Amino acid sequence: MTSIYERFRDLIRSEVPVALATLIEGPNIGAKLLVEKTGATLGGLGSEQLDRVVGRDAIAMLDAGTSEVRHYGPNGEARQHDLSAFIECHARRPHMVIFGAVDFTRALASQAKLLGFRVTVCDAREVFATRRRFPMADEVVVDWPNRLLERIGSDLGPRDAVCVLTHDAKFDVPAIVGALPTRVGYLGAMGSRQTHEKRITRLTEEGVTVEELERVRSPIGLDIGGRTPEETAVSIVAEIIAMRTDRNAPSLSKGQGSIH
Repeated sequence: MTSIYERFRDLIRSEVPVALATLIEGPNIGAKLLVEKTGATLGGLGSEQLDRVVGRDAIAMLDAGTSEVRHYGPNGEARQHDLSAFIECHARRPHMVIFGAVDFTRALASQAKLLGFRVTVCDAREVFATRRRFPMADEVVVDWPNRLLERIGSDLGPRDAVCVLTHDAKFDVPAIVGALPTRVGYLGAMGSRQTHEKRITRLTEEGVTVEELERVRSPIGLDIGGRTPEETAVSIVAEIIAMRTDRNAPSLSKGQGSIH
């Protein structure tokens, strides 16, 4: 029978999200419960009720990518301190999906890799979407945005990002429409304010609501005056960080005037 430690090791090596809860205060100190993102568990902390509550908390923490000490009552009651559990989460790397095999994509993919993202570059144009042009990407996909998102959309979560760097309606509209139903935490689209106004018209014609349009960060990035692809990439990843940490940073999508 596979031990908790062996299962924990194998899941981490496979980059499968997993959490390990260990009792550090109270009865049964040292007891462990391994929790997978699917809800499957191994081990136990002393009671079914406690395992259920800790398992629920662990799955939520995997979404956030955090590890911390949580306090409970004997049967998982909230706001009690009879026992404490350290929940160690090993979430998969955040995923950045970049649509458009353009010069800005190389710079953004490189920045994202530095921050620990798993990077996918997607473009329907086979001549541009090549491993030679984007060696830093984990995956280069030759396909239409909507078809890729149909395959991977259910896996996107709050720590992930979709960045649309094209200026072509036949690429950016399907990419945005396909990303909106997902749980992706960041959705940004490149272009000037005028370009985005035209894009909004096309998206509205596709049935996108005003509330859904609020999710789209465009012009993409923070207002730091970036001009080059590298500077623009910094502004994009900075906006992703600010959004994740709930910081009030000067976003281009909320401003006025020139974006450069």
